Amino acid sequence: MRLWKPSDVKFIAPKNGRCREGVLKMPEENNGGSGKDIYHILTEAAERRRKEKKSRLLEQLEVKEYFEVGGIKIDKATCDGVECKLCIDACPTYALYWRSGEVGIDEDLCIYCAACVLSCIVDDCIRVWRKRPNGEVEEFSTPKQVLTLLSNINSKKRKERVEFWLEYLKQIPKIRKMSSI
Repeated sequence: MRLWKPSDVKFIAPKNGRCREGVLKMPEENNGGSGKDIYHILTEAAERRRKEKKSRLLEQLEVKEYFEVGGIKIDKATCDGVECKLCIDACPTYALYWRSGEVGIDEDLCIYCAACVLSCIVDDCIRVWRKRPNGEVEEFSTPKQVLTLLSNINSKKRKERVEFWLEYLKQIPKIRKMSSI
């Protein structure tokens, strides 16, 4: 692997010449001709490292990550963290912790499971959003919303199982006929 020297990075000025800002780009011959600017290359590398770190940490905790994209926010004004700390106790990955008088969040450990929202005694205190692999975005901030979401997901799974078995039962007479031949 070749290490980059400062002379390898070139400053490419815009074509119109009016703007003083330019884009730092890797030399075309060394980066496969992609022409990506250095910011995007460094951002992608940092994101890869963050994901690798998160997967190692979750592997040690024996927790599976279902949602790669998501976010969590705690409204410090409505949080009764000093008095309850229920969200901290409910978090399976220890992403929530006590920090100098308030609840802190370690985004690298959060798997957006909604256990904190479900255990919180204050509505709209903890807001979690997550993106499913199929692209569907879910957002919730009350235990009722979490329970409704989980109920809907379980209903869809039950419906799929029933449809599968109904289709399977329709196929049994055809299978019997084929086996009797």
